[in-house]
Amino acid sequence: MSVICLDGGDPDYFNAPLSQGLLPNIKTMLEEGYYAVANGVIPSFTNPNNVSIITGTPPSGHGISGNFFLNPETGEEVMMNEPEFLRQESILAAFSRQGAKIAIVTAKDKLLKLLSHQVKGGIKFSSERADKCTKVANGLTDCLAYVGRPLPDVYSADLSLFVLEAGIKILERERPDLMYLSLTDYIQHKYAPGSKEANDFYQALDLAFGRLTKAGAIIGITGDHGMNDKSHPDGSPKVIYLQDLLDRKIGPGKTRVILPITDPYVVHHGALGSFATLFFRNGLTATSEIIDFIKILPGVEQVMTREEAVNRYQLPGDRIGDLIVISDKGTVIGTSRASHDLSQLNGMRLRSHGGLADRKVPFILSRPLNAEYSALAGSRLLYNYDIFDFALNGVRN
Repeated sequence: MSVICLDGGDPDYFNAPLSQGLLPNIKTMLEEGYYAVANGVIPSFTNPNNVSIITGTPPSGHGISGNFFLNPETGEEVMMNEPEFLRQESILAAFSRQGAKIAIVTAKDKLLKLLSHQVKGGIKFSSERADKCTKVANGLTDCLAYVGRPLPDVYSADLSLFVLEAGIKILERERPDLMYLSLTDYIQHKYAPGSKEANDFYQALDLAFGRLTKAGAIIGITGDHGMNDKSHPDGSPKVIYLQDLLDRKIGPGKTRVILPITDPYVVHHGALGSFATLFFRNGLTATSEIIDFIKILPGVEQVMTREEAVNRYQLPGDRIGDLIVISDKGTVIGTSRASHDLSQLNGMRLRSHGGLADRKVPFILSRPLNAEYSALAGSRLLYNYDIFDFALNGVRN
């Protein structure tokens, strides 16, 4: 059984190529298997959603609140890429303890430690560092020769296609019991649904999905988050520079805005997403005046206290700020204007994610649901983290 996380896989990317007959294998899965639009977890970023998928739980369970956070134990801003931040065992690790053969391939290396934590044996590597594979660390030597493709550039569609080609080869040769393939959202950050570049990429995905099913896999496909245009009509990014605004309103040094989208790969989004967490300093608290000030900023959709965010979005309360700020579908949140280098967008419109409008993801199974899970799917909202449960227990044999 193979689960694929289609990074940035907004369901809209299927519509145009499906209508043009470009995705025959996906079309077959939609008609003969199961399809729904599900929700990802908030914040709609890569790390919390991938970990939710592999644990089957929201962030309140596994503890990963973003790609990046302010560590309350040290006061430092750090990436949430290390297994020490995990609070829950993954489905992959649990199966490996029972002797199941596991394979994990991810596009970006930042995810590999989180996805493979406590997984015994098996194959686990990233496209980004496929040239560094060793038998001891990754379960394979010379991954490039094994996959039969050159090392892909980290900012390319090939980074994802390498993952899928690796999954096909592993399935054909090793026959793992469970395989998790996590792609990257390079194309979705750059190109809108229906564009030639997006359609070409989805055609390549479709071919790979067909080869996986032909090799005998039951496939579950979901996403970590969607993607939306976050630009003004003239093409300039539509940004709320929240730290600048708060410094002018109540004085510098009294608040600290953290952007959980931040990761090592900021070229295509400039560390700008639609979710921010805000800490107050020097004894200052979240007064109604400050909350109201943020609420009326153009582009702000929601402002919540820590307690409200924990209850509404099942977040780990000790790993978020005093306030949570979510912007609308077409707006992103930054810290200070001087902190974000958008020159690397090279004139392209900013496309990003993180908010409520960016949480819709596909939920596809290559086989139809059995009666029990068909009833379950019809009775409640599906989340991306339901995919392993449905793929393992809900499809007809």
